Amino acid sequence: QVQLVESGGGLVQTGESLRLSCTASGSTADINVMGWYRQGPGKEREMVARIINGANTVYADSVKGRSTISRDNAKSTVYLQMNSLKPEDTAVYYCYASKPWGRPFEFWGQGTQVTVSS
Repeated sequence: QVQLVESGGGLVQTGESLRLSCTASGSTADINVMGWYRQGPGKEREMVARIINGANTVYADSVKGRSTISRDNAKSTVYLQMNSLKPEDTAVYYCYASKPWGRPFEFWGQGTQVTVSS
């Protein structure tokens, strides 16, 4: 089992930056993918960024160029640095992790609120 705990959310103004953190605990050795998803008011959950094997990354077009995902493998912690924040970034951000052949194989954090004021 894996437990994910997010931190770093809060209220910021347009144009400011924020760094989200997610620390995994439990059976973390086989985690190969970690990432961030978000769900804004009245919207479906969407992928923000993912990092595979601590190296390869993929970003949603809406955050590409102003966000960076990274992972500290030793600590099983994933970060999302978000710059030039926009009101459209307002959402609950959820940490995600997966393990190949795991049971279960996907894990989610409880979420951290990010609010960007206009």
